[in-house]
Amino acid sequence: MLAHMRISLVINAASGSAGAVPPETIRERLAASGLRIACEPDPGLPLRQRLERAAREPGIGALVVAGGDGTVACAASVLCGSETPLGRLPLGLLPLGTMNLLAKDLGPPLDLDGAVAAIGSGVVRRIDVGAVNGEVFLINSVLGMPARLAHHREAQRGRPSLAGLARWTLGLVRHLGRYPRLSVTARIDGQERRLRVRALAVVNNDYREAPGQILVRASLDGGSLTLYVLPRLSPWRLLRVGLALALALGDWRGLPGVERRAVADLTLSAPRRALRVMNDGEARLLASPLRYRILRRALLVMIPPGPEETGQREPP
Repeated sequence: MLAHMRISLVINAASGSAGAVPPETIRERLAASGLRIACEPDPGLPLRQRLERAAREPGIGALVVAGGDGTVACAASVLCGSETPLGRLPLGLLPLGTMNLLAKDLGPPLDLDGAVAAIGSGVVRRIDVGAVNGEVFLINSVLGMPARLAHHREAQRGRPSLAGLARWTLGLVRHLGRYPRLSVTARIDGQERRLRVRALAVVNNDYREAPGQILVRASLDGGSLTLYVLPRLSPWRLLRVGLALALALGDWRGLPGVERRAVADLTLSAPRRALRVMNDGEARLLASPLRYRILRRALLVMIPPGPEETGQREPP
């Protein structure tokens, strides 16, 4: 049992539905479960600085974040793979984002009370983390059309108006209709290939087929990356069958013409100086070439106890 443990808490009120839950409510639920909250960093600081300060709070047993997948990925980049005490600090999730993909993989309840209870009574597990040019991702890293759409979405965020919606829709149609195929040179397990793609994704381990669900992974510690390559797809087919969301998320198993393979070593290069990449839904520019690798069991996460592991805690 981890109840009565002292934790650091970071709430990202700008993430998904986190803003709909008052921070006071989150703190009250944690305290009611017996968890003691350390002094929280200044909420006016950038998210990464808040996470770094929270993780370095003396005498804590876990870093707990309330937010979505981007918040969780940022926390993982602070904690994972470190040889300092930060690398031995578990991450607890209060999944208050839009998709909560890692939380669904790990299996904690997605409601606030259930997630708090899981932190107080859970066990600690090590999971793999993907990395590209030093930036970590927990689910996937996507290039091509989806990354362009994500960048377009970010540019319109924070402007909820009819005019903003019209701009977003027109921009979406423009990107779907005119976005050229991306040309990259891929070095895959020592062999070089030229690729021209509409989209490409690198997944931390791989997805599995789960009826009624998307983006459910078969393993979180399998130690492999999976490459998905989508050479072409008509934008009109994309709109007609409603695949824009699936593309943006990287769940491509059922799409026609998709190449899928496990990779151990992957480098992507292009003539341009930087490539737009979407890591766990967050778009950014990274310098070419992109060097991908898997960080085996680099992150400690808190999960609900299963029937066979109740009361157990994995040693750091």
